[in-house]
Amino acid sequence: MLQREETLNKKKIINDPVYGFISIPSGFIFDLIQHPYFQRLRYIKQVSMTHLVYPGALHTRFQHALGAMHLMGLAVETLRSKGAAITEAEEEAALVAILLHDIGHGPFSHSLEHTLVEGVSHELLSALMMKELNELFAGRLDLAIEIFNNRHPKKFLHQLVSGQLDLDRMDYLSRDSFFTGVAEGVISFDRIIKMMNVVDNELVIEHKGIYSIEKFLIARRLMYWQVYLHKTVLSAEQMLLKILQRAKELYGNGISLFASPSLEHFLRNKITRENFTENVSHLVHFSRLDDTDILSAVKTWAYHEDPILQMLCSRLMARTLYHTELHSSELDGRFVDDLKTRAVTYFGIDAAQVDYYVWTQLIENSAYEITSSNIKILMKDGSIQDIAEASDLSNLETLSRKVRKFAVSFPKELLGSTPSIS
Repeated sequence: MLQREETLNKKKIINDPVYGFISIPSGFIFDLIQHPYFQRLRYIKQVSMTHLVYPGALHTRFQHALGAMHLMGLAVETLRSKGAAITEAEEEAALVAILLHDIGHGPFSHSLEHTLVEGVSHELLSALMMKELNELFAGRLDLAIEIFNNRHPKKFLHQLVSGQLDLDRMDYLSRDSFFTGVAEGVISFDRIIKMMNVVDNELVIEHKGIYSIEKFLIARRLMYWQVYLHKTVLSAEQMLLKILQRAKELYGNGISLFASPSLEHFLRNKITRENFTENVSHLVHFSRLDDTDILSAVKTWAYHEDPILQMLCSRLMARTLYHTELHSSELDGRFVDDLKTRAVTYFGIDAAQVDYYVWTQLIENSAYEITSSNIKILMKDGSIQDIAEASDLSNLETLSRKVRKFAVSFPKELLGSTPSIS
């Protein structure tokens, strides 16, 4: 059972490089921020291995959560000024919901999701951690959990937390473009918030803000292909995933490795969605994991006697990453098979181990999804239209189509003997 430490709190301010000064609005929210579950986010990078391409991208989930909370405060202020009924309790709950929306992220954010724990998403982990915190704070998170799970009657509050124009996306685009230096990701978050309104209990954007929304969607598309799905980032993230896969395989063969107690817990045991909630120790160990557990292990394993683990770890630490190619059409199986054959010969490995040297990956992305949570535009005549219908941007409809790319990764040494496909 978690224990709550009583502290004498004051309203505090934090100097954020993106927005300037951010205020902590209440002692209760300050207590949540001080809790180890939230402080752990200081040690989890927001964009995983992206710093290997953009060296400035070392910002954390902690910064992102505070930034999203700041934007929620601005959004509530705007909506109230336009007549939306938001009580003080609902405001605090919305701030808490967005503050804790990513609390369940594991080490290196999305990269290792479903790896340490099979089939357990960060959304589920966030919900479990919020439940624990709610017990600790005697039910004070009830309303925040309702909003987080979209069970509150004021639907627009949930849309601010999770939707296609939520404050989560607004912060991470602004923050990630700032720290990567990728100017294409810059959005007019302040204008978008000022254009927000509520109609029939749902979030809408006033028509005069339509160009800012178009810019937002285009920026999101560019950030995905230029930053989040950059081929070198994909290479590093997959190498990290393969490292943990190999470590779990070695543990399964009775070989122990250097690891923190909590990391060892997940390497040694097969933990799935089905059995995760049956044993409280799984969540306890997960809540103690962050990037430092993984990084310290990888640094140590770079000198391990297992040649596969040693090779992957030493290459990752030295940034001698696998060569990765992205293609618009499905890869020729003969080309991939030839790469694997050459890898077996070049590295002197068994064919059963070749997936650690050559692998393929399907990448899917769409900047805008036509779903029930569409971005809705409040037209001048009072009617409501979907952004895809209201916009006169000719390629906006294209942004709603899911783009598929096919990736192949392999050590650069194989390039000398294998022609690249294009």
